[in-house]
Amino acid sequence: MVNKPSKADKKIAYDAKLCQLLDDYSQILIAAADNVGSTQLQNIRRGLRGDSVVLMGKNTMMKRSVRIHSEKTGNKAFLNLIPLLQGNVGLIFTKGDLKEVSEEVAKYKVGAPARVGLVAPIDVVVPPGNTGLDPSQTSFFQVLNIPTKINKGTVEIITPVELIKKGEKVGSSEAALLAKLGIRPFSYGSCCLVCL
Repeated sequence: MVNKPSKADKKIAYDAKLCQLLDDYSQILIAAADNVGSTQLQNIRRGLRGDSVVLMGKNTMMKRSVRIHSEKTGNKAFLNLIPLLQGNVGLIFTKGDLKEVSEEVAKYKVGAPARVGLVAPIDVVVPPGNTGLDPSQTSFFQVLNIPTKINKGTVEIITPVELIKKGEKVGSSEAALLAKLGIRPFSYGSCCLVCL
């Protein structure tokens, strides 16, 4: 049977890794990772391979490791990182150009469906045209006050309709309609917040 490392061992290894990265790399980017999937993160790591390293982890562990490293080395500049480690963020250590790294990270955005309860980052407008849905779905459009007509046996939207406004929560009927129409209105990806 293989022995799994204990939590304490994992923390010690994480501390050592973060301290080593702080020593080796001159520049640090803090990247937001809200709604970023594991495959997306893996693609970002693959794209940055060579001159940059992406490190994710719990904020409290990162803060603790930064404090420990700052005390060991006497370099108080690293303490500026601590207040910035809030929310779902990761650290990108780089020796390359910060702008190039930031652009590389921004390349990996993916379309995402509207999910119930999510706050809309943009306005969502349903375009006019044939939906491909059968006439039994007209009641669904009437509930959302979307003007439709039946054309050649399918439901057609007459005018463009602003379904969701920026900053509003997505409702269940709006999410269901966008799913039926195959519209993926939002795109998510990691973006760089701060450079140090």
